[in-house]
Amino acid sequence: MQIYNIEKIKALSPMDGFRGRMVHTRDLTIVYWEIDKDSVLPLHKHLNTQTTHVVSGKLELCISDVTRVFNAGELVVIDANELHSGKALTPCSVIDTFTPAREDYIQLQDSLI
Repeated sequence: MQIYNIEKIKALSPMDGFRGRMVHTRDLTIVYWEIDKDSVLPLHKHLNTQTTHVVSGKLELCISDVTRVFNAGELVVIDANELHSGKALTPCSVIDTFTPAREDYIQLQDSLI
């Protein structure tokens, strides 16, 4: 068993306006994001299946050419290798999960230890 205090995890900023606290397991990465208003997530894809849960704020996501605004309490599943991008319309708190675990985020976190 592993227990974490999310507030004590060092926040990383892999892109402008995004600060994430990351927890990794063998099969999963969980990221607790704080996103500044007007911050942009560039178009990309990855081999991980992703869930995005908007805890607070409004987050516009474009997933496979469908654009929608997600509000607090909504969650979307993004399939592996599905093109997606986004923009924070307000300050946002978001929880992302990725399976399998995000190797690039693990390496980013390890490089700062």
